[in-house]
Amino acid sequence: METTFTTAQQQFDIAAEILGLDSDLRDILRSTKRELIVNFPVKMDNGRIRTFTGFRVHHNISRGPALGGLRYSPQTTLEEMRALAMWMTWSSAIVQIPYGGAKGGIICDHRELSTHELERVTRRYITEITPLIGPERDIVMPDLNTNNQTMAWAMDTYSMQHGHTVPAIATGKPVQIGGSQGRSQSTALGLCYCAREAAHQLGFQLEGARVVMQGSGNTGRQVMRVFAEEMGCHIIAASDDHGGITNPDGLDVAALIDYRVQNDTVQGFPATQAISTRDLLELPCDILVLGSGQNEITGANASNIKAKVVLELANGPISPTADTILTNKGILVVPDILSNAGSIVVSYFEWVQGLQEFFWTEREVCGELERTMARAFNEIRAIAQERNLQLRTAAYLLAVERVMSAMAVRGIYP
Repeated sequence: METTFTTAQQQFDIAAEILGLDSDLRDILRSTKRELIVNFPVKMDNGRIRTFTGFRVHHNISRGPALGGLRYSPQTTLEEMRALAMWMTWSSAIVQIPYGGAKGGIICDHRELSTHELERVTRRYITEITPLIGPERDIVMPDLNTNNQTMAWAMDTYSMQHGHTVPAIATGKPVQIGGSQGRSQSTALGLCYCAREAAHQLGFQLEGARVVMQGSGNTGRQVMRVFAEEMGCHIIAASDDHGGITNPDGLDVAALIDYRVQNDTVQGFPATQAISTRDLLELPCDILVLGSGQNEITGANASNIKAKVVLELANGPISPTADTILTNKGILVVPDILSNAGSIVVSYFEWVQGLQEFFWTEREVCGELERTMARAFNEIRAIAQERNLQLRTAAYLLAVERVMSAMAVRGIYP
């Protein structure tokens, strides 16, 4: 059975074969460095004790301390953590940020927990993984179903254990406790900057471009807002876990965002037609953003995709088989390890600011983010064009080479 981690390994294997990596080095990079599973009790609001299971995984730290999100989901698995940690290693290398890859998660449904229960779960989890984390060891950031409040609890818990405030242990924090300006929209901005570079490569304007947005969570809503308000695109479809909506003349994005927040769904939004999540992916459009789950496009439906550009906001939404089909159809795929790296870039900026206690303006943060994402996209595009490769394979070549270089210089201890 193919898992998220086997998909990540297959993507790495393609690059490893082209690079001619020897089997010993492949074994190192195909595996994780360390994995921690924690089972911990938490007192619930009703007085009962419930045991939760959490994970923290490090893939590779040759280029610097690990950075990785913390997610809350009933579907969280160790296999998923391994894949996400590996992808974090490659993303950090692509955007030239001196981090390795990590990931953490707790098996839980955040919607079933009160705010006080979420706080206790977070604080106990951070306490359990304290042997692995630290501002020079492993930095925690928000991910699926976690946010700046989660990071505030994480930072405070770690700080209380060490007797002084340690802002650099977590990124994505509220600004008033050491968070960075521009961090909250960094993932969305990074993806939209990649979309702009992709449109330039293919020779069409973003002004008036038709966008299909799969997923409408917090980051998905930010993507829609940036596309519509800052880049002049028309959002013609959007979805959530229950289904999608479409209007070929374009959606009122500001009204849709308000509706989504108030109703926890896009279903029933006025002046739209209902559409299945599968059919939404196959709508004719200029840009398709995949923001919900793994293996959304596979060999079964790849031939039906009609976008010019597909951007992976979620991790692993396109299977290796589908990648080949999309490429043969002339569809440009911007891979997850590049398109969702904006959060890594600004997490690094926040980490640096926290260590130095010297903070930047939002204009400075977003300007540096834009330059970093554009540089990374064009470095990958140059490799792809020179070697006649998919962007994903070119991105892996660049990332793996940078990690290999760091490993070679450092050597093997002892």
